[in-house]
Parts: sequence; structure tokens; C-alpha cells
Amino acid sequence: MTQPEGYSYGPWHDGPDPLAPPADLRDALDEIGRDVMAGASPRSALEELLRRGTPRTAGLDELTRRLWQRRSEIQRRHRLDGTLQEVQRLLDQALEAERRELFPDPDDDARFREAQLDALPPGTAAAVRELAEYDWRSREGRENYEKIRDLLGRELLDSRFEGMKEALRNAGPEQVEQANRMLADLNDLLAAHAQGREDVPERFAEFMRRHGEFFPENPKNVEELIDVLAARAAAAQRMLNSMTPEQRAELAELSQQAFGDPRLAQQLSTLDAQLRALRPGEDWTSSERFRGNDPMGLGEGARAMSDLAELDALAEQLGQSYPGARLEDIDVDALERQLGPDAGVDARRLSELERELRRQGLFERAPDGTLRLSPKALRRLGETALADVVHALRGKTGQRETESAGAAGEPTGATRPWRFGDMQPWDVSRTVRNSVLRSVSVGERSVRMDVSDVEVIETEHRSRAAVALLVDTSWSMVQEGRWLPMKRTALALHQLISTRFRNDALQLITFGRYATSVELAELVGLEGAWEQGTNAHHALLLAGRHLRRHPDAQPVVLMVTDGEPTAHLEPDGSAEFDYPPQPRTLLKTLSEVDRMAKLGASVTVFRLGDDPRLTEFVDLLARRSGGRVVAPDLDGLGAAVVGDYLRTRKR
Repeated sequence: MTQPEGYSYGPWHDGPDPLAPPADLRDALDEIGRDVMAGASPRSALEELLRRGTPRTAGLDELTRRLWQRRSEIQRRHRLDGTLQEVQRLLDQALEAERRELFPDPDDDARFREAQLDALPPGTAAAVRELAEYDWRSREGRENYEKIRDLLGRELLDSRFEGMKEALRNAGPEQVEQANRMLADLNDLLAAHAQGREDVPERFAEFMRRHGEFFPENPKNVEELIDVLAARAAAAQRMLNSMTPEQRAELAELSQQAFGDPRLAQQLSTLDAQLRALRPGEDWTSSERFRGNDPMGLGEGARAMSDLAELDALAEQLGQSYPGARLEDIDVDALERQLGPDAGVDARRLSELERELRRQGLFERAPDGTLRLSPKALRRLGETALADVVHALRGKTGQRETESAGAAGEPTGATRPWRFGDMQPWDVSRTVRNSVLRSVSVGERSVRMDVSDVEVIETEHRSRAAVALLVDTSWSMVQEGRWLPMKRTALALHQLISTRFRNDALQLITFGRYATSVELAELVGLEGAWEQGTNAHHALLLAGRHLRRHPDAQPVVLMVTDGEPTAHLEPDGSAEFDYPPQPRTLLKTLSEVDRMAKLGASVTVFRLGDDPRLTEFVDLLARRSGGRVVAPDLDGLGAAVVGDYLRTRKR
């Protein structure tokens, strides 16, 4: 009997996690859009998002903070005299054991040996050197002294070669000789490389065949070998630089006793000199301050210095402050070594977010070469802004959104599920498809139609409107925190008209000292600038020009402002500014309002602020045009403008 084919599951080993949630581009774009509308450039807004992070991903600033915390912990916890302390401890134990052995012995030789021990120099290194030829009577004393030589050899090698200390634990003469041969062959290989010898690749291959066990990094060629060795040797040198002059002198003298063979120290000295010449760009001169209580040996100290250098490099990568910086530059493996796997996950998510924002075309190059939000990004921001406005409108009125246009409507190209009271025509093909899919999903043999399957065709009024949205861009809008709500209002209205009322003609007009007709992208990216003047006269002139271009459309004029008119346009095109406003400015502005009224346009003014002079003027303006004044709070500005547009259009 054939066994059914099954599935096996195991851990994911390589590549992106196939089950990881996709990057949340909508939330990220909302964050970027908010910063851009507040006056930041798209590039700086993207960089700010990556620095802040998202609700489920730590940003670059948080990762950098953790790097500096980790760096501070290393320096605060440790100190570098671990090897010297251990040598001193072993020496004390050796001398104490020898004295215990000599004390009961009454002969002159014992007294002479005691005198030798009493006459030892006070320094640890000098005492160890003096005892090199001493004939130990105590077995424990001899063993501890040999431990000193063994420790020095292993620590010196471990400070230059990763993991060497453990590999040479309890090493005998054969292993020590092998280490000396490796160092001699290594110095010969580096010398040949420095001379440009043609047989270096063959020499490297033979060297790795003989001594590859000493290099867990498994370098592929001599250049990679030099990189590994130079980084470690530079870390060891920085560790020595961080010690006191007395400690460095002690270690230099003690190194001659490593494994009881001065060749090791000589070979390491030669190696350091060659690496320094081959890699002068490594940091050989800096030092660090350690102030903790946990002593580290030479190998541990070199690793700590390597960690500090790696932390500094990661901080530079996370800072992204160098030309051409990208998040792909971050060494995720190093980040995980220093901060754990969660930090690597956060870095990958941020990199994916940056990559997807660029790949999906949410940014584009403007003609002047600057980066700006693309139409696709603006549509997404508009959807969010409009959704917020619709939510606010529903909350205030308690009415559902009305999309019906009756029999006089024309299709918008979109459909939606039928709701009780809808009178639009059915979309037959989508309704039948829904019935078939639902019937198949529940295992029915025949297709049965249910009311939940019905989709209707959305329609909109055939009547057109010419809409002019005039937004105040004077400095007070920035100063009083009204800049961002104003832009979100324009986004919401633009999104509504471009999706629901496509036949309407919307014109966005900004006015400060002068007025300008702008595209949505220009308004969204507009930066606040110090400029005196609120030229409502010029803005109304441009609005009238827009309305006259669409004589068959219903005129709708919406003005958002926080100041009375303080500037007007002269016949020669220059702007005349006065504060307080001069009668001539007010008269020119009201004259343009009267022209609007003759076109059948009433002006709705959205007054931001409670200045009495502003209140008095906008009330007069509304009466002259047959319009009205709305005084919303900042959170309700978008809902007020969109709601008034819908009300005026319906009327």
C-alpha cells in the first residue's frame, strides 16, 4: 500500500523570513506625509522615520542608544590588568609553597635559597625573570611558576589569534613548538607578500594546509588573512595603549618568559611590525578608559577592544551621516553579536521599509532634482486624510455617507455591496461571481443567490462644480500650528473630488504676500517662510479666473485664513502691504468678493483664530457674497471644509 505523501517542517536557515509580516507602508507613508506637510523635505522625512522607527520596530536612534549603552557597560565593568594580576597571584602561591618546603630543612642550602627568594626584585616581571634559572624544591611552586609561563604564552597568542588561549591549554613542548613554527611561517609569508613575490598564492595555500587550525575565520587568500590579523593586532595595540606605562613595561618584560622561550615574543613583535606596515589604515594609536572592577586578560582585553571598534563602526552605519548612506550598509551580523537577534530583526525591517518605499514609487525626482512625493504617495495620503474627515463627519452628524445620485447619476467605475435603501443598478457580473464563489466555498451543488452577493454600481451627479480652495500661507499659519491641518484639509478635498466627483474642477490657491495657483504636490511640500502679507485680494482674483474658465459649472469658493487682508495687488502686479490694513486693501478685497457674487459664487470663510478685527471682516465678506463663516477648531478643519463643499454642491 502506497503511503500518502506528507510534509516535513524544520527551522528557517537562510534568507528573509517567508512568514514575516510585510512592511507597513501605509503607516510609514502617513508618518512621512505628516512631516512633509509640516515643512520637512521628503528625504529628511524618510530619514526621520527611519530614526524614530515604527510601533513594532525600533528605529536607528534606539539601536544607536543601545550600542552606546553596551559600549559604556564594557568600559564601566572591566579593567585591563587581569593577566598581571593572575601572574602576581601565581607568583605569590609559588613563593609561599617554596618557603613552606624550605622552612623545616636545617641545612645551609635551604637558608641560601630563602635568601635568594628574599632578595627578589619588587616588580612582578623582574621576579619572574630572576626565577627563570631557580631550581625549585617545591613541586607546587614549580607547577605554579610553569603556569605563569604557560599563561603568558597563551595570553600573548590569544591577543593576536582568536580562541588560541583555549586551544593551547595544557600545551606541551610539541604544541609550543608548533605555534612557534606557525609564527615563523606566517612572518615569511607576509614578507614574501610585501616583496610582491609571484609564488605568494602557492605559499598561502601551503601555509593554510599546515596551520589552518589556528584560523577559524578560514581566509580565502593572503589579503583576507592580513585583514583578520591586522584588525586583531590593532585591537591588541589599542589595549596596550590603554594601560599605564608601568603596566606596559611589566608586560613587555614578562612576554620574554612566555612558554619559557623568548622566540614567541620576538616573532609576535615581527608580526606586529609587518601588519602595521601592510595595514596602516587600521587604528593603531587610540586608547580607551576602563574603570571597572572585573579584570580581563590580554586575550579578553583584545576582544573587548575589537568589540568597542565594532560598536563604533555600527554607530557610524546607524548614523547614516556619510554620503550615499543606505541601510543595506549596516552589518547585521555584527549588530546581532553586540545587541542580540532582536536588533538584527529591527535593522532588517527598517532596511526592507526603506527599500519598499523606494521600490513602490512613492518618491520621484522633481525637475530641479529634489526628491518629492509621487502622485501614488499623494493618493495614499489623500485616502487617509479623507477617511479621517469622513469619520469626523459621521461622528458629528450621525448620518451615513451618501453616495446615491438617483437615476440621474452616471457610473463612477466602482461597485460596492448593496445596502438597504440603495436604488442604484446592480453589477450583474460581480453579483453572479459572488454567488458562484460563495456556493462553491460551502460545498453546494447548485448556485443560489443571496442578498449578501449583490453589488451595486456607484454613480455620481452629472452636475459639475468649479471649486476654488484658497488657503492662507502667511507666517502666522506656521507660527500658530495651523500649517499641517491646512495641508491635510487640501489633501482630503482633493481626494474626494478626484475619486467621487471627477467632473468637478478643483483649483488650489495659496496666498501670502502674493497668491499662486499650485498643484497638490507643491502645496504638500510647501515650506513655511517668513513673509509679511495676507493677500486675499490676489487669491480671489485667481479664483475668479478659475470660475470663468468653467462657466457651465456650479461655482464653489472656500477660503481658509487666520488673518484679515493686509496686502493687495496693484495694477503693475506688485503687492502693496500695510498693517494695520489700509482702507484701500479692504476695498479692493471686497470689490473682488462682489465680482464673485455676480458669478453666482458665495464665499465660505473658515476662520482660524478669534481676532476681533478678523471676525468683523470675514462676517462682512460673507454677507456681501451670500456665503457664511465657519470657525472650526484645528482638528475639525478638514471636516468643516469637506462638509461645506458637499452641502454647497448638493444645494
